Amino acid sequence: MAIGEAILAKNDHLAEHNRQWLAARDITAVNLMSSPGAGKTSLLERTIIDLRGSRSISVIEGDQETRLDAERIQRAGARAVQVNTGAGCHLDAPMVQRALNALEPDPGSLLFIENVGNLVCPALFDIGEQAKVVIISVTEGDDKPLKYPHMFSAADLIVVNKTDLLPYVDFDLEAFTAHARSLQPGVLILPLSVRSGAELDSWYRWLRHPAISAERRPKSEPELAKAK
Repeated sequence: MAIGEAILAKNDHLAEHNRQWLAARDITAVNLMSSPGAGKTSLLERTIIDLRGSRSISVIEGDQETRLDAERIQRAGARAVQVNTGAGCHLDAPMVQRALNALEPDPGSLLFIENVGNLVCPALFDIGEQAKVVIISVTEGDDKPLKYPHMFSAADLIVVNKTDLLPYVDFDLEAFTAHARSLQPGVLILPLSVRSGAELDSWYRWLRHPAISAERRPKSEPELAKAK
């Protein structure tokens, strides 16, 4: 087995244990992925504030350096743990396992895992989430699914953020939708604006019943043993 394949196999096995740990506690874990500046942290801040009191929310923050985003999340009112990857461009299953042990999210809660800003590496590493959400902003260009097919093919939901800027940028939402669905015909695409609040209710409804890929449903212990 090639070294890269061995690393991914070990990661995937631990990711399945993370997934089982979360499922046993009825914790919904959502992996947020995007390029830098798409609005992941801003969406989280608004979500925490708007859903305050209705459900316990905690956050694992992934960045190469600093605690800035974790501090923003804590100010918004949620518990957060920061994971700094150094030169690494993504979170992996062992990092998330350590973060879960430190964070101890409440049973029945909503857990967001904000991955490192990158449209390549995070798509390759399963971390034990129940659902993957890819966030893109209208300032990035409608051809992103064609340039980063692995990322958009992995998504359970694609959020198109900053729609309040559509009158001022060259972004064709129909073209973007066609590109994304050429990779994954049934993928759900949700245009919204964190700044204006447009369609945030649709985001909150999705969070109550997230569409979870069959590939990310927890395996049984016999299946895990077989995968070793």
